Amino acid sequence: MARQESLRAYVEATIRRYFQDMGHTEPEHLYRTLLSEIEPPLIEETLKFTAGNQSRAARILGITRTTLRTKMKQYQIRPR
Repeated sequence: MARQESLRAYVEATIRRYFQDMGHTEPEHLYRTLLSEIEPPLIEETLKFTAGNQSRAARILGITRTTLRTKMKQYQIRPR
């Protein structure tokens, strides 16, 4: 549980800093922007952790293997 809390704290601090850096400029499409920045490395690192085993990576990520493959195609992540 401590790992999740520290990850949450890191994300909160990063988003807070992002808003500060933006100043008075209001960001657009923040949710989509964050997902496009976070999902690829999350998938890539999970695939590295599983030595390319897509079934295991999907299980760890909590998504189906079909969804994993769709996201790999979307982000142009090559199977290992």
